[in-house]
Amino acid sequence: MGTSEQDRIASGTRMGPVELRVDDLATMLAYYRDVLALEEIRVDGARHVLGRGGVETVVLTPTRGLPRFDRRGAGLFHTAVLFDSREGLAAAVLRVAQAAPGSFTGSADHLVSEAFYFDDPEGNGVELYFDRPRTSWARDAAGRPLMGTEHLDVNGFLRTHLTEAEATAPATAASVGHVHLQVGDIPTAKDFYIGALGFDEVLDMGSALFVSAGGYHHHVGLNTWNSRGAGPRAASLGLGTMDIVLPTADDLGAMRERLAHRGTAVADDGRTVAVRDPWGSEIRVTVAR
Repeated sequence: MGTSEQDRIASGTRMGPVELRVDDLATMLAYYRDVLALEEIRVDGARHVLGRGGVETVVLTPTRGLPRFDRRGAGLFHTAVLFDSREGLAAAVLRVAQAAPGSFTGSADHLVSEAFYFDDPEGNGVELYFDRPRTSWARDAAGRPLMGTEHLDVNGFLRTHLTEAEATAPATAASVGHVHLQVGDIPTAKDFYIGALGFDEVLDMGSALFVSAGGYHHHVGLNTWNSRGAGPRAASLGLGTMDIVLPTADDLGAMRERLAHRGTAVADDGRTVAVRDPWGSEIRVTVAR
């Protein structure tokens, strides 16, 4: 972990949109637009940008000729979409359950949040979740949020929080809250995501690492549950790029200096710094508009 503020990513950092390379654009649009109720914000060539309230969440890029992502390799574990109310989350969970009943993979109370897990039509993991107020989070002596995994009853959650108005209203997805990746090993992940990018360590489980900025529970999760020992990613459908959004241009400048000091290769057009993690997952670092 860095030893000075200059070594750390800005506290106001948040996650930006996640790009998915998709084979069947129509089916994937129907899922993210019609089932999750994200709005189509714009179309850039073949890329379809979806989100809510102008906040970009998912980018679907049709990419023919690539195999499905191998769940034993490095890449995307899930994209986590953060909702601003339990009622909006309940409505989205119901919508997915009705439209794709076989896609549900689990649910959990993580103490800091309540989460429901699904697979999209091409097998990409999706988490839909709501954060409890930060003031209610238990923290350790270092101020890091304490997370756990406890039972969360789906039907009980829906009975408590689903209202008739929310069930028929657009879902209130706000943004990508965090991105969870599969990696080959945790020490290498720690060196890059903490040492190079400057995130703070929240929890190291040995088989999984959670890092964040500004005291959040995690902006990036990294695990080896399916992918221990995985090497560089092969070209496949699934994760294209993931965005990290910094508060100011000065913060981006500090990121440039940190990466340059470590000799990390980047592509830099003056507004965006693009870097690949040790397994080849591409990360774009931008400044909030």
